[in-house]
Amino acid sequence: MMKNFSSSPLHGNNQTHNHIRERNNRKYSLLLSVLPWRFSLRGYGFCMSALFLFCFGSLFYQLNGGPPKILLDIRQYLGVCWKNHWSFKTATSRLFIHKDRVDRHLVSCQHGHKARKGSSTYLNDHGSIPPRELPFPSQVVYNRVGKCGSRTVVILLRLLAEKHQFNLFSSDIHNKTRLTKHEQVDLMTNISKIPPPFLYTRHVHFLNFSRFRIEQPVYINIIRDPINRFLSNYFFRRFGDWRGEQNHLIRTPGMKDDERYLDINVCILENYPECSNPRVFYIIPYFCGQHPQCREPGVWALERAKQNVLENYLIVGILEELEEVLLMLERLLPHYFAGVLNIYKSPEYKKMGNMTGTVRKQTPSLEALKVLYHRMRYEYDFYNFVRDQFHLMKKKIGLKSVVKAPAYTPTFLRELALRTPQPLDEDEELDSDLEDANSWLVHP
Repeated sequence: MMKNFSSSPLHGNNQTHNHIRERNNRKYSLLLSVLPWRFSLRGYGFCMSALFLFCFGSLFYQLNGGPPKILLDIRQYLGVCWKNHWSFKTATSRLFIHKDRVDRHLVSCQHGHKARKGSSTYLNDHGSIPPRELPFPSQVVYNRVGKCGSRTVVILLRLLAEKHQFNLFSSDIHNKTRLTKHEQVDLMTNISKIPPPFLYTRHVHFLNFSRFRIEQPVYINIIRDPINRFLSNYFFRRFGDWRGEQNHLIRTPGMKDDERYLDINVCILENYPECSNPRVFYIIPYFCGQHPQCREPGVWALERAKQNVLENYLIVGILEELEEVLLMLERLLPHYFAGVLNIYKSPEYKKMGNMTGTVRKQTPSLEALKVLYHRMRYEYDFYNFVRDQFHLMKKKIGLKSVVKAPAYTPTFLRELALRTPQPLDEDEELDSDLEDANSWLVHP
């Protein structure tokens, strides 16, 4: 009699174990087909190299202060702002909130919120939020040249400082443009301590901050036709401006009547000190600097002034094109001069600006102009250079230049020897506090 082993328990167990083993083998074979377990030596070396570079880069990353600022800002924005934004959005599904409140909430996200206890945020990992970037440039110096429209610009700056919330410092020192080394350091140190953004203005010759390892600010300035500037200063010292007939008596109380009523032609033709070098060598030292040779009329001072204009001045405009200068300032320094042209053209400002015009101005004779032009030939070389640079800048920005004929052409210039007396002492220096902005001599 044959025994049926298929129904026995032992045979059933063996069959079950074989079935499970076959099923597991199929799973492993499927996994091996997906994942390549075998690596070549070259692949292994590549993986180790990548791991080494990752570790080295991570170490270098942490030793250099962590992630770049832009990544930190992104993390702050995503980790803090959006968390509050979405929680706020969920709340709006239950409550009706006016649109202006939503807008205010989204704006407030830029400043961040205090993190809840136990949650890791940007502030926990990196301390306080870095200060907001200041506009560039945030340090501007306007070493204004006497009788070149600077009073007009200072009045505008006072209005703009209140409008745009920048710090304006206008120095009350008007008769000391040349400084000793210690005075230079003290002044530059005080300027550098002004909270930015600021604009500092004073009648002072160019200061080289970099020479004393102080951060160099951006310079701006305005000049005008040298003879027109000289004549405006000559008559202003004697007779003042339209704001009051007694202003000139306050500025020059020691001037005798013979000097006050001295004819301009006599002053020029008879070579009075006020009408000859080095006093008529006035504009270039403002751009040349504090070096003693900057006060001596010559090529050295001229070339150094040109170099400083190219390297340290954002813009040097000319008073004859004042509206274009203001427009350029508005485009180059919008955080200081935005809206300046609208203020300048307003009737209220025009009425106030016209009070700075010098009174009793006269035009010298042609003979006197010839002599004066020759004495100021370096000044005219510099003036023409600045005017060309200003027109070139307008062209680059896209403003059309209206070329105007100079007030005094060199056709009548005679070949005379240029006399160069010794520079004046500091207490003999001529300088001007108030500037004529809206009126200048008609071309002869």
